[in-house]
Amino acid sequence: MKKVFGAVLATAALALAVSCTTVSPRTSDAGASANAKRGEATGGFLFGILPVTSADYSISTAAANGGITKIATVDLKTYSLLGIWVTKTTIVTGE
Repeated sequence: MKKVFGAVLATAALALAVSCTTVSPRTSDAGASANAKRGEATGGFLFGILPVTSADYSISTAAANGGITKIATVDLKTYSLLGIWVTKTTIVTGE
């Protein structure tokens, strides 16, 4: 039983060590203020392709969630846990 518990604990530690989050810029508009409002939209995927939660992480949904009509910046944040569970979040700032 101790060996099984040790293996499970080691696997969990490895999964946490291998998971990663990246944020990459997509676009920006120098004419809009980036500090006024922020909106996010997130989608979750099993194995990176099968949508599990709402897969609408579009720019328009993120802007609507933040009450933004004039977009300043758009970033895409991707989190992956061993490629098994992947979430993608679109982050929009603007006015």
